[in-house]
Amino acid sequence: MSDSTIAVTPSAYIYPLLIKQLLHTPMATAADQEIVYRDAHRQTYRDLFARIGRLANTLSGLGVGQGDTVAMMDWDSHRYLECFFGVPMMGAVLQTVNIRLSPEQILYTLNHAKADVVLVNAEFVPLLAIIKDQLETVKKFILISDAGGGMASFKIPFAGEYEALLAQASSQYDFPDFDENTRATTFYTTGTTGLPKGVYFSHRQLVLHTLAVAAHLGSAPDHGRLHRGDVYMPITPMFHVHAWGLPYVATLLGVKQVYPGRYAPDTLIQYIRDEKVTFSHCVPTIMHMMLTSAAAKDVDFSGWKVIIGGSALPKGLAAAGIARGIDIFAGYGMSETCPILTLTRVPADVAADDSERQAVERIRTGYPVPLVDMRTVDADMLDTPRDGQAASAGEIVVRTPWLTMGYLHNPAASEDLWAGGYLHTGDIGVIDAAGCLQVTDRMKDVIKTGGEWVSSLELESIISEYPAVNEVAVIGIKDDKWGERPLPLIVLKEGQAATLEDIRRHVQKYSDTGQISRYAIPDQVRFVEGLAKTSVGKLNKKAMREQIVG
Repeated sequence: MSDSTIAVTPSAYIYPLLIKQLLHTPMATAADQEIVYRDAHRQTYRDLFARIGRLANTLSGLGVGQGDTVAMMDWDSHRYLECFFGVPMMGAVLQTVNIRLSPEQILYTLNHAKADVVLVNAEFVPLLAIIKDQLETVKKFILISDAGGGMASFKIPFAGEYEALLAQASSQYDFPDFDENTRATTFYTTGTTGLPKGVYFSHRQLVLHTLAVAAHLGSAPDHGRLHRGDVYMPITPMFHVHAWGLPYVATLLGVKQVYPGRYAPDTLIQYIRDEKVTFSHCVPTIMHMMLTSAAAKDVDFSGWKVIIGGSALPKGLAAAGIARGIDIFAGYGMSETCPILTLTRVPADVAADDSERQAVERIRTGYPVPLVDMRTVDADMLDTPRDGQAASAGEIVVRTPWLTMGYLHNPAASEDLWAGGYLHTGDIGVIDAAGCLQVTDRMKDVIKTGGEWVSSLELESIISEYPAVNEVAVIGIKDDKWGERPLPLIVLKEGQAATLEDIRRHVQKYSDTGQISRYAIPDQVRFVEGLAKTSVGKLNKKAMREQIVG
């Protein structure tokens, strides 16, 4: 058999898929486009490229080299975007630190990742001061301050302040070529059990994820389309799965970018209005807070496209977004998947004024983006039927070139994650004949009652449509007769009232039409002041169950 391997001309350039390659297009076609940070800073893509060089020279001068880990503790900012590029482009590893974790958890992640340098916003210096003496590998600290300076007031030996250090550094830096499989980023999952797990991604993985998501969003004829005329603002923390990877996509396309700093509904709405933001992404709780904010009352949201992820998009929230002119739609993934696996698209035959059908289509988990191999399987890893029927539900397992190859320094958990050669999501779902996925529940959250499986997500979506309901979460509680029963935890809208019978009658309507099992009709509800959330705004059902059953 002859060797079919492509012959390489000696002078040919072997083009590695490195993060630095994402900058070629915007520098060629959008060098003067704006990047905005709050009301405090405006720069161009040309400035971005220069500042990336200054950052690399600064870090290099502090001893950072290939394989070293640079940790970032900041709100969403232009500086974070610079670190998204500059740190991995040096061959170093960017650790995005979840600043909403406890000091003990942050200490664990910094030590576990073996961080060498920590960049920290002045707001988090008191937190860092608590753990500073227990850091095992950190050699240097850099202060980030919108006000500039102020290092003397902190009891941490800062090497300097970010802006001052960059001002002293050259913008010229020769970013080297290296193996595209080099680790670029590390961050830690925010699970509800055990210690945080470190996930990591290579340059190749991040580049391919960027290209696939850009292709999917760019191929949309209208709804959900991201293009060069858009104005992008993340409303997902940049420490959480690279803000779902969209800053890389936005930079590749050379669109105007707006970074809002710390999230506050009123200021987010202000930036949407004043900067003419047209594309964002967030978890349902953030969208809910924005739509119910007094500042949103007179704002025109038409033309604003928003991916909802992190948790399922309830139908009630989708309907509220549609009513305000928002192109709202669901996306799906997880920390281990870089993360985007699927995005919703509304079929062309659905009329724009058909609000009911629009809401139904927009809350579906969605269609795989390019290069995603997705299956639903039974306990023996055999495919379940692709008919979209509840009886065909199975665990969602995936292959795609941007999945984490394991958990950092945790081979046992890594093997469990990749059992059978597919990454196990821990989610239950069905796939229909058209290839559209619908997640029905987390494996740990699905409710077995009366011999039937009841989807907590579907029941939440149904209850969210009741006019008096502000937020809802459904958990399963033990029952001597039925095994488990669903318990809705409901936050009512201000000034509104509802009873158990009101909720039962509402769910009964959907049961009568066959949309949900009669076993989903709750025997009891709890009306609560608020719902427990994780550090990234997801519903924390583990905490809810602990509050209810002790």
